[in-house]
Amino acid sequence: MRRSVPYRMVRPVLGSPFHLLVLLCSFALCAYAGVRLLDGDWFMVMLWFVGAAVLHDLVLLPLYAAADRALVKGAGSRRRVWVPYLRVPAALSGLLLLVWFPLITGRVSERYAGVAGLSADGFLSRWLLVTAVLFGGSAVVFAVRLRRRPPADD
Repeated sequence: MRRSVPYRMVRPVLGSPFHLLVLLCSFALCAYAGVRLLDGDWFMVMLWFVGAAVLHDLVLLPLYAAADRALVKGAGSRRRVWVPYLRVPAALSGLLLLVWFPLITGRVSERYAGVAGLSADGFLSRWLLVTAVLFGGSAVVFAVRLRRRPPADD
C-alpha cells in the first residue's frame, strides 16, 4: 500500500524577501571591505588570508579534532552526556584566545597603546575570567539539566 504524502509548498533556497535583502547587503558590505582592504598592500593581505587558512586546516583543525576525540573516548559510552558541556565553553574560549592572542600574550602592547590610546594590560586576566565564567555557566546548566532528568533504569 502506498502512503500518500501531503502536498507541501517547497521553500525557496534564499528564504523570504527580507532574508534576500539582508544577504545582498552583507555581500555589498563584504565587497566594500574587500576593496578597501586590498587597496593598500594587497599581496600581504592575501598572504595573510592564505596563511591563516593553511594554519587552520593543517595545524589547528587536527589539534582540536584530536582533543575532541580524546575527550569523547575518555568519557566512555555511559558518560558522554557531559561532553557537550565541555565542548562549547572550550570552543568559545579557544576562539577568544585565537582572536585576542597578541594582546593576551602582551606581544603588541606598545603598538596597541599607540593606536588605541588604551593600555593593553588586563587582557590575560579578562580572558581567564571569561573562560572561568563560560565553564562555570556550562557546569551550572549541566547540573540543572542533570537534576531535572528522571532517574535512569539500570
